[in-house]
Amino acid sequence: MESSRISLRPFRLTDVDDILLWAGDKRVTSTIRWDTLTTKEESLSFIKEVCIPQPWHISICIDDRSIGFLWVIHPAMSDDIEAVEIGYAIAVEYWGKGIATKALKMAIPRIFNDFPQIVKIIACAISKNKASHKVLEKAGFHYERIVTLRGEFKKYGDKVDLVVYNFTII
Repeated sequence: MESSRISLRPFRLTDVDDILLWAGDKRVTSTIRWDTLTTKEESLSFIKEVCIPQPWHISICIDDRSIGFLWVIHPAMSDDIEAVEIGYAIAVEYWGKGIATKALKMAIPRIFNDFPQIVKIIACAISKNKASHKVLEKAGFHYERIVTLRGEFKKYGDKVDLVVYNFTII
């Protein structure tokens, strides 16, 4: 994939059909925290209520069409005010093409610019999602630890193991 075709931008209401294509795919949502979208109305609500109000809930695009989601949460899950948490998801047809890695590499300098107080970006991947581990490592993240969460993500059962990675500037 030509990297010049990949961009990050705020979501638009006109992304509703594109979002439903990837966020409506259980293969995409099976390893992220939110549920699969099933209708155009849910997709529109997702844009209006989740994406647009948050400046760092942005669209990963190919030729300006939404093919995924990149989000940054501050403070990170660790409540470390010097860290943000990042996550991402992309459409199945773009898996294995380096797009998620490129999107992360594009986002990292912008994150440090927009959050000058932070020194670390944290990312978590479900332990069985080996492809996401590779994406994070290729983007420059380093393994930190495994955290077992109990009861927080019902779709994974009683517990889920998350592999925590970090990107640190110190």
